[in-house]
Amino acid sequence: MSTTSFTRRHAPAAIPPNEPELDFSRTVDRLLVHRDALGEVFLTDLKRIDDESYAAAAQLPRSHAYYGDHQLRPSFHDPLLLLEACRQANLAGAHRFYDVDEDNKFILTHLRLTLTHLRSLVVGPAPLPLVMRVRVVNRKERDGRVTGLDYAIELSVDGTVIGTSEMGLRFKTPTDYLTLRLSNRAGRALPSSANHPDVTPGTPVAPHLVGRSAPENVVLVDASTSGTTGSAGLRIPADHPSMFDHPQDHLPGMVITEGARQLALLTALDVCGMSAAKVFPTDIDVHFTRFGELEDETVLTAEASERLRIPSEPADPGVYYTQGGVLELPESGEESVRLGGGAALEQLPVRVEARQRGELLCVVGLTLTRVSLG
Repeated sequence: MSTTSFTRRHAPAAIPPNEPELDFSRTVDRLLVHRDALGEVFLTDLKRIDDESYAAAAQLPRSHAYYGDHQLRPSFHDPLLLLEACRQANLAGAHRFYDVDEDNKFILTHLRLTLTHLRSLVVGPAPLPLVMRVRVVNRKERDGRVTGLDYAIELSVDGTVIGTSEMGLRFKTPTDYLTLRLSNRAGRALPSSANHPDVTPGTPVAPHLVGRSAPENVVLVDASTSGTTGSAGLRIPADHPSMFDHPQDHLPGMVITEGARQLALLTALDVCGMSAAKVFPTDIDVHFTRFGELEDETVLTAEASERLRIPSEPADPGVYYTQGGVLELPESGEESVRLGGGAALEQLPVRVEARQRGELLCVVGLTLTRVSLG
């Protein structure tokens, strides 16, 4: 597998001072973000800036049974939680600003998250106030109705840009969605995760090998590694209150992404001894090609590239230029990111593919960064 090129980029610009004031005091209507449980709603506000952009706010909790279950210490806010906040901001914006009906079904086409300021993501004594500056970079319409939106998002905390995200959503009326799904399934009736078996055949992976403490948050079975590759089956946690907040007729993209993250961590441990308890994904890039079905076995395969070792004395103190952009480290005297005794910043790119019946569902690229704070 080819290694992603190493690129030097400029630091993101500061957030403009005239951004709309956002409210963090309460969450938005759960229906606006397609969630059943109030505890799974993180979006608190959104306000329009112009025809193509708006600002959104989310409060990320200090602890969470799923997103907070990681062994990295001190704790960091989960990258998948940041992606979920972006997903909620994009859905809410589509309904509120682009007249997408709330009964429309959405299809996730791609997503990306690049984190460049890890200091701001360490879990502190208060919830994280995340601000998202959302820009629509591509709008699809048919017969006067918005059928798709591609987004670029700038993420910030307390005025500091911490990274960027990209996401694509396509919208279908209930009738059009049913027609599409039945076509995908050769006319077979749609299943529901509410009736899915509680146990996926296979031997679950030990939680600590994928950086977890709770067995219910592990989604890999029958995992194996050899050389620079890893493989596993995907456990479908249909009764999980976060991954399956409400019944689904297909395998959610975020669940596949979680499986890819766990297999990448397991592969990194075997390939070069990068413990899941000391690794943080600083870049996640996912492209979906087809629906994942609940009844079919899902096979994940991972391949790790050569590790990148970035000199400990960059041109700008406290800044490292990584594959995804600029990674800013803590200032002198504060907690520091030290890797390999402080000699270098170590990263491992991993590519994961998900397949059913030999057909590709999606490709996930991750950059795992070894992090030791002290």
